[in-house]
Amino acid sequence: MPTPEKDDHEPPPGSAAHPRRADARPNRGPAAGPGNRAALIAAARELYAVDGPSAPFSAVAKRAGVGQGSLYRHFPDRTALAVAVFEENLIDLEEFTAPGDRTIDDLLDRVVSQAMVATAFIDLITADLHDPRVAPLGIRFRDVVSRLLARERSLGHVGAHVDVEDVMMATGMLATELARADPPSRPEVARRARALFRAAFAPR
Repeated sequence: MPTPEKDDHEPPPGSAAHPRRADARPNRGPAAGPGNRAALIAAARELYAVDGPSAPFSAVAKRAGVGQGSLYRHFPDRTALAVAVFEENLIDLEEFTAPGDRTIDDLLDRVVSQAMVATAFIDLITADLHDPRVAPLGIRFRDVVSRLLARERSLGHVGAHVDVEDVMMATGMLATELARADPPSRPEVARRARALFRAAFAPR
């Protein structure tokens, strides 16, 4: 987990609310923001992976080692935090699928690996699909799928009957089923779903 700095807007050292200690680090003020944000996202991943979506929102700040004020400045609610997690996942997918030899199978593998440890965030995102903060995630993911599908079609690996919406639906179903499954059964759920999608996408 990234090491957080002191809270973004803590009272200055030496004030009544924050007496100065001899060993206290200098208050970096707003400069601490990016480090705190990264620490909060990492803490949320760890916390929700263990406790699920019912984990107290306030526990994220405690686990990250930052103040509650920092948590709410960066992420005013659970959806904002889930969006940040999925933004990181999307960056990973965009970078992972960039090489010319990546396939839709590779994409599904990556989605599975992300979903295995982000099931709580899947629940949070799917509960707020009409939230304006969520919509851009779908647009970016569609671009990833569109690029891969065009490549796979040109190589004859995927049938002409398959379109972008089919692949997006498949990945959504895969993530949702993994979120619903008990942790011990998730690898088998992923295997069975992958086999179904592979057969459905094959050239006819």
